[in-house]
Amino acid sequence: MKFEDIIGQSEVKEQLKELFNHNRLSHALLFLGKEGNGALPLALAFAQYIVCTPKPPEGGLGPSLFGEPEPATSNPVRPGHPGGQQPAADSCGTCPACIKAQQLIHPDIHFSYPTVTKKAGEKPIATDFIVEWREFVKLNPYGNLFDWIEMIKAKENSQGKITAEECNDIIRKLSLKSFESEYKILIMWMPEEMDKEGNKLLKIIEEPPPNTLFILITENEELVLPTIVSRCQLIKIPALETKEIEEALISRNKTEVTIARQVARVSEGNYREALQLVQHAEEDWQALLREWLNAILKTGPVAQTKWVEEISRMGREKQKQFLRYFNHLLEQAIHLRTTGDAPGAFGTEKDFAERLNKIAGIEQQQAIIEELDRASYYIERNAHGKMLFHALTIKLYHIIQDKIVFLME
Repeated sequence: MKFEDIIGQSEVKEQLKELFNHNRLSHALLFLGKEGNGALPLALAFAQYIVCTPKPPEGGLGPSLFGEPEPATSNPVRPGHPGGQQPAADSCGTCPACIKAQQLIHPDIHFSYPTVTKKAGEKPIATDFIVEWREFVKLNPYGNLFDWIEMIKAKENSQGKITAEECNDIIRKLSLKSFESEYKILIMWMPEEMDKEGNKLLKIIEEPPPNTLFILITENEELVLPTIVSRCQLIKIPALETKEIEEALISRNKTEVTIARQVARVSEGNYREALQLVQHAEEDWQALLREWLNAILKTGPVAQTKWVEEISRMGREKQKQFLRYFNHLLEQAIHLRTTGDAPGAFGTEKDFAERLNKIAGIEQQQAIIEELDRASYYIERNAHGKMLFHALTIKLYHIIQDKIVFLME
C-alpha cells in the first residue's frame, strides 16, 4: 500500500516521511487514532516506504534507519531512492519489496493482532491467522476489531486477545536476522487487547535489535499498558475530514453524489462507518426514530415492546447505525439551539432537530448521547438486543419525562 492510496492524512504522511528521511525516528511508534481514520493503512504504507528497494546509481544503501538527526543544511538521502538525492514522495510500488509488502508477504514486515481460541487448550498466535489477515486487510483496511473477530471467530462471544504466546513469538521473530530488507518492522494492531503479558516485550522494545521498528496502532491509549506507551513515540492520527470521506465514497466506492454527501456528514470522520451507512442508505432511520420517541412519549409500553421487537430483529451493525443516526440528530439539535443553524442537517433533519429541542434541553440531550454511546459499546460486545433496547427505552423516558410537552408527529 502506498501513501497515495490512503484517504487524506496529508500532514501525518509528511510527518512520517520527515522522521524517516532525517533519521529522527524512534524505535517504537504508537499510532493513536479513532476507528475508521486509516491508522492501519498508514502503518502499512509507511512500512512499504521503508523497505522500498530500488537502488541509486551509486549503489549506496542510504543512512541507517535510526541515528543522529542530520544537520538542517544537509540534503537527506532517501534510502534506495533512484538518484539518491531527494527523498521520495512515496514508495515506488513496483520493486520486488513493494510488491511483497502490498501482498503482506514481505519476510521482514511482521504482523501482530488479536486472535481467538477455536479449540480448547490451543494457544493461538497471529501467524495461525495470517491468511485471514491478508484477506481482511485487502477487503476492509479501514475495518475495526469487531469486523476482524467476526471474520475469524468459531463461536459466539469470542473475544480477541494478544496472548503471552504471541509475545514470545514476536521476540523470536525479531531476534532473527532480516531476510531481504535492511530493516525489520513489526506492525501490532490493537495493543489494547494485550494484558500484562505485554510486559514480555518491554526489553526488546527498549533495546531492539539493530534497524528494528515497532509500529503499534491503537484506538485508546489509556487501555495500552503504560509501560509500553512510555517507550513509544506518539503519532496522532486525526479523524478524516467530511469532504475527504465524501470524495472517497464517490471515487472509490462509486457512491451516488447525494448519498455520499449525506453519509459523509453523519460518519464523523469514520470511513468504515461511512461504508456501512452507504450499504443501508435506503433505511428510513428517521421514521424508526419517530416511532420510538412516540412510543416513549405517547403510546406507552405496548408500543414500546413492539418497537423493541422490531429493532432486535435487525443485525448489530444496523442497530449501531441507528444509534449513531440518533446521535447525529441530537448533535444537530444542540448546534441549532446554540448557533441557530444545523450545518450537518440534510433534508428534513433540521425540522426533526427542532422537534428534539422541544422535548429535551441541552443537558438532557447530552445525557441521551452518553446513553446511546454506551449502548453502541455494549452492542459491539454482543449484548442481548431486546434487553438492551428495553433498558435504553426506560432510561430515555426518565431523562426526558420532565419535558413531555411535545409529541412527535
